Amino acid sequence: MPRPGSAQRWAAAAGRWGCWLLALLLLLVTGPGGASEITFELPDNAKQCFYEDIAQGTKCTLEFQVITGGHYDVDCRLEDPDGKVLYKEMKKQYDSFTFTASKNGTYKFCFSNEFSTFTHKTVYFDFQVGEDPPLFPSENRVSALTQMESACVSIHEALKSVIDYQTHFRLREAQGRSRAEDLNTRVAY
Repeated sequence: MPRPGSAQRWAAAAGRWGCWLLALLLLLVTGPGGASEITFELPDNAKQCFYEDIAQGTKCTLEFQVITGGHYDVDCRLEDPDGKVLYKEMKKQYDSFTFTASKNGTYKFCFSNEFSTFTHKTVYFDFQVGEDPPLFPSENRVSALTQMESACVSIHEALKSVIDYQTHFRLREAQGRSRAEDLNTRVAY
C-alpha cells in the first residue's frame, strides 16, 4: 500500500526526469539555429573556402582555431555576396568575428595556408547563423512559464554551456596531443 504523499513525490521525480529528457531531446533535435562545426586539414600552399546562404539582418558568428601544424596560424577572410571584405586577418592562431548580414545572398569565408610551403594545418571552425529558437515560443502564451518550463530553459542553457566547454577542451587536448607527438618524434630521432 503506498504511503501518503508518494504519488506527489513520484510526480515530482517524473517531472524532473521529464524536464531533463525534454531539454536533452530539444538540444539534440533543434541544435543551434544553423550552426556548422567542421575540423578539416588545410594542405601547405592551399586555400579552402566555404559558402553559406544568409538572409538580410541575420546575426552570424565565425570562430576558428588552428589545432595542428607549423606555427599554428592561418589567414582568414570573410566576404559578402558582392565580394566586399567584411573580415580579414593574417597569420592568426584563433579568432572570433560576429556580424549582421547586410543583404541576402551567399557569404564566403576562406582559410588560407598559402604562405606556408611545407607545413599543413588542421583547422577547426564554428559558423553560427541566426539565434537559437526559443524552447517555448511565446507567440500564443498568455501566462508566464511554469516552474517546469523555467527549469527546462535553465537546463537547456546549462547544456549549451557544457557543449561549448567540451569543444574548447577537445580542441586543447588535440593541440596538446599533437605537440606531444611532435616532441616524442624529435626526442626519438
